[in-house]
Amino acid sequence: MNLYEDLKWRGLIQDISDEELINKLNNEKITFYIGTDPTADSMHIGHYSSFLISKRLAKYGHHPILLVGGATGLIGDPKPTAERPMISKEEVQKNFKGLKKQAEDIFGFEVVNNYDWTKDINVLDFLRDYGKYFNVTYMLAKDKIKTRLESGITYAEFSYMILQALDFMHLFETKDCVLQVAGSDQWGNITSGIELIKRKLGKTAYGMVMPLVCDSTGKKFGKTEGNALWLNKEKTSSYELYQYLINLEDSMIISYLKQLTFLSREEIEQIEEEHKSHPELRNAQKILAREIITDLHGREEFEKAVKISECLFSNEVGKLSKQEIEVGFKGFPVNKINTDELVQLLIDIKAASSKREAREFISSGAVTINGEKHTDVEEKINDSMFIENTYLILKRGKKNYYLCQK
Repeated sequence: MNLYEDLKWRGLIQDISDEELINKLNNEKITFYIGTDPTADSMHIGHYSSFLISKRLAKYGHHPILLVGGATGLIGDPKPTAERPMISKEEVQKNFKGLKKQAEDIFGFEVVNNYDWTKDINVLDFLRDYGKYFNVTYMLAKDKIKTRLESGITYAEFSYMILQALDFMHLFETKDCVLQVAGSDQWGNITSGIELIKRKLGKTAYGMVMPLVCDSTGKKFGKTEGNALWLNKEKTSSYELYQYLINLEDSMIISYLKQLTFLSREEIEQIEEEHKSHPELRNAQKILAREIITDLHGREEFEKAVKISECLFSNEVGKLSKQEIEVGFKGFPVNKINTDELVQLLIDIKAASSKREAREFISSGAVTINGEKHTDVEEKINDSMFIENTYLILKRGKKNYYLCQK
C-alpha cells in the first residue's frame, strides 16, 4: 500500500481539499503543519490521536511543523455551545513552553508560535490585509459559526478563522508549508486558509482532516468523566493510561489499533482474528496499551504499568516498590497508623465496624497485609510489615484495599 491507501484503510481520511494532494502524499516530500492552542501545559490523549497522523506522514519523508497558538489561544476557537473562558498572556506563555518541550520530546516536531508573527499587526493592517479577503456570508456558512448564531458569538471568536487562515498563509510563504492537517472539526478553518492563500497569493494549498476518534456513542476518545488523560506522565501516570486502554470496549478496539498504532495491516488482521475467538482475554486492548504507552513514555514505563496492574489484580502488592504503590494507589486516602493492634487498625481505617467484626474478618482469612493472609486476632503491627519502611497495604475481602502509612 502507498501512504494514502494506508491512511484510508486505517480510517484516517475524512476529507481532502483537492485530489492532487494524493499524488503529493504518495510521490513528493512536502511540509505540513498541525496546530493546537495552549489551553494547558500538556497535551492529552485526544491530541495524540490527531498528531499520530502527522507522525505517519513524517515516517514517509514529509516535514511536520507543530503550531502552538500563542496568539489564537488568547482568543479561543469557537466552541459549539459557549465562548471559551479567556486565559492570561502569562498562562498562555507558560503553557506554550510546556507544549513545545513535550512536542519535541514525544513527536520530534519543529515547533512554532503564531504569536511571533501576529503580535505586531495593528487592527487597521489586520482589516486591510486580511479581513478584506473574507466575505461575511462565506464565514457565516461555516459549521462552527452556524452552531453559535442562535446563542450568540462574539466578534473575537468570529475572527478566529481569519487568524488561523493568516497562520496558514504565513507558513506557506516562510516555510513552503502547503498542507494543514487536523481533526474534522477544523475543516472550516482549514478551507479558510486555503481560500486566503488562493485569493491573496494566487497559489494552491491543501487541507486534510481525519475523523475525530470516538467511542461507539460518539464520545471523544480519552474523555473520562470530564477529566483528560494527559500525555505528561507526571499528570497521568502510565498505569492510569494502561487502565483506561485495557478497559476500552470490544466493538471499537480494532479501529483504535488501526488509528492509534503503527502495527501493519497483517499484524492487525491477525489480532482481529484472535480477538474474535477470545475477546475475554483482552489481548487486543493489551497490545493497544503496549503500543501507545511505549510510544509515549518508553518500554520501561509500559512494563511498570503492567506490573502494578498484575500485582493489584492478583493481590501480590508486596512485590511493589514505594513509588509503584504511590502510582497504583493514586487518589486513595492514606490512613495514618496510630495503633499496633491489627484488630484496632481495621476499626480505625473503617474496614470493620467493631472489634467483634474485625476479629471475624481476621479469623476467617478475609484480611491480607501486603498480599499475605493474617489470621491471628492477637497479631501486632510491626516494622517488618511496612514496604520500604513506609506503606502497609491492607485488603479486606475481594476488593477493599486500604493504604496505610507508618
